[in-house]
Amino acid sequence: MQYKSLNTNRLLETQQRLAERIKARFPTAGLGAVANELLRMVEDAKVRADAIRRPNWPLRAGVALLSLGALGLGLRLATSVEVHTDLKDAMGLFQFVEAVLRASFFFGAVVLFLVSLEIRMKRRRALGALHELRAMAHIIDMHQVAKDPERLLRGMAAGPKAPPQTTTTPEDLNRYLNYCNELLAILSKVAALYVQDFPDAPAVAAADQVENLCTGLSQKIWQKIMVLDQLVGEQEWAKAPPRADSPPGP
Repeated sequence: MQYKSLNTNRLLETQQRLAERIKARFPTAGLGAVANELLRMVEDAKVRADAIRRPNWPLRAGVALLSLGALGLGLRLATSVEVHTDLKDAMGLFQFVEAVLRASFFFGAVVLFLVSLEIRMKRRRALGALHELRAMAHIIDMHQVAKDPERLLRGMAAGPKAPPQTTTTPEDLNRYLNYCNELLAILSKVAALYVQDFPDAPAVAAADQVENLCTGLSQKIWQKIMVLDQLVGEQEWAKAPPRADSPPGP
């Protein structure tokens, strides 16, 4: 089972190492606080996912007792019925059967409600946790929105009211954007953790939405990384001395 399911302990260790790397590389950046918050969410996910997976034994015991009680009552009534050939007694028997069917329908509806109650309670907890992850994905994206590779490489001023930048070199910017991608990857795995042992269709759909959101945001970040690599390559090409075998310019 090691490679067939997500291991919450491994996921927690990965996020802890990532948070330490971000803090060591950018000690004053807000991304470090985001990484620590995601670490706390992974710790909470370990507990909440176990609670969602675990059966609700008190509720199931109540359903079993109610079912047994209804079955016992039905058998008791069925064995106490005496059949006569008199027409009046036959009409009473029909009324009795009708009352039993109504009571059976009522008990069946109650049992069905209690059986679905456990699923609905777990679904509510899973959807609430996935909503928090969706908000965290947008927070991670907000920390990289202002990172402009072209502005950095061309030395353009960010404005008098802009906060001091934590990424002053192309290497720092590249590493910062990659950290954002790694945080989004961890976040999508946490979403999958909630539905790993709870294959409820609405919860799985919500987890897929979180994963698709993280994938879309990560693609935008990769576009910035590609632009950064291209601009750095152009600058290195412009600064490189001409080759001896290159044709002379006009």
